[in-house]
Amino acid sequence: MKRILLLLGSLLWAAAAFSQEPPPDRLTVAFSDPARPGVLKASLMNGGMTIKAYDGKEVLVEARIRPEKPSRREMTDKKKMGMQRLAIISTGLTVEEEDNEMRIGAETMNRTVDLTIQVPKKISLKLSCLNDGDIKVEGVSGEIEVNNQNGAITITDVSGSVVAYAHNDDITVSFAKVEPDKAMSFVSWNGDVDVTFPPEVRAKAKMKTNNGEVYSDFEVKLEAAANRVEEDGRKEGGKYKLKVEKAVYGLINGGGPEMQFSTYNGDIYIRKGK
Repeated sequence: MKRILLLLGSLLWAAAAFSQEPPPDRLTVAFSDPARPGVLKASLMNGGMTIKAYDGKEVLVEARIRPEKPSRREMTDKKKMGMQRLAIISTGLTVEEEDNEMRIGAETMNRTVDLTIQVPKKISLKLSCLNDGDIKVEGVSGEIEVNNQNGAITITDVSGSVVAYAHNDDITVSFAKVEPDKAMSFVSWNGDVDVTFPPEVRAKAKMKTNNGEVYSDFEVKLEAAANRVEEDGRKEGGKYKLKVEKAVYGLINGGGPEMQFSTYNGDIYIRKGK
């Protein structure tokens, strides 16, 4: 009976601990020269991040441990029965700044940490996540590079240029304004690519999907011969290869910088905003 009560107590304590959200770590850091746009680089091994623009000049960083349910083995371990687990809730959040470049990271080897970052509106971003988290960006004006191996990418109401890669999830991007001369790329392996541009955007588009379809409400002037690819390695003792690539090339509003839209197992949507 005593063993049953101890087990029940351990289970109830574990459930209570799981339901309590740990407090976040918070840091505020300024760029060396707030008068000019900075560059922010953030990366996580386990976790996700949300970056939102605001009217301030400093970068406000909040990092929070994501609560994890204890395993059954942990809850029934005889050595731990009747004892209270004192969780390590510090995220190991680190922020470094030098010459208007800021780097943000956290200790996520054996746990999951989520970042919420408020940034000045004019800023360039380089963001990456590996496992168990999405990347979200909102309201930023600048150059944005995002890489997420096992989560989605959602970029909303941004101005400038975007290079985005998501290996196992969707990419969704909406532009308020586009940098007119910047090439861009939106590539997923196992997800949809959905991009909304201002009506006046000009682009030379390459659209490729192996197991999906391409849709657009822009008038796209297709180029039939543009998908021929030549590879000549004969000068180095290699081979010559000429192939017709499984891709669609076309001009949007008469053409402009190159834009790549690619997915292996998904659909492509190129939308005209209002």
